[in-house]
Amino acid sequence: MRPLLAPAILALTLFLLPAAARAAGGMPQLDFANPLTTYQVVWGAVIFVILYLLYSRWALPQVADVLQTRETRIEGDLEAARGAKTAADTAIAELVRAGHEAHAGAQAQIAEALAAAKAEAAAQAATLNAKLETEIAAAEQRIGAARTAALGAVQQVAVEAAQAMVTRLVGTGIAPAAVEQAVASTLAARRARSQEA
Repeated sequence: MRPLLAPAILALTLFLLPAAARAAGGMPQLDFANPLTTYQVVWGAVIFVILYLLYSRWALPQVADVLQTRETRIEGDLEAARGAKTAADTAIAELVRAGHEAHAGAQAQIAEALAAAKAEAAAQAATLNAKLETEIAAAEQRIGAARTAALGAVQQVAVEAAQAMVTRLVGTGIAPAAVEQAVASTLAARRARSQEA
């Protein structure tokens, strides 16, 4: 009933306004003595009431529905955007955490590989050092054997040279055992001096 109250008040105002204007002796447009003016006012009021009813019962509810649908859609879109932002923030945090974990894992693997490489290099160095020490010991033995053989050859040459010189100087030969003993004592004295130096 309330929606009809406003049009009724408006129609009553429209009917009373010409009478007030006529009493004031003013506006000829509102001269209700003229039937054409009365018809125009009546039809204007009828059209106004019809338009008011059309708008209030049909057009405005549709506009309200459109606005409500729009508001609902906007709220839904905003809620979806908030949810998407929350999901994106969670995904970014997860990605950052996974990156940190991957970096830490890579650093641990690098450290492990480095330690394994160092251990393998140390083992290879130890094996190579042992092999080199064995080869050096064998070479020293060969050198010692060659030195002993060379010294034996030098001693033999020295004995032969000493016998030849004594025979040439003195004219007679000396017993080979005496020459060998003299050469051996001379060589031993020289070896002792070279070891002391």
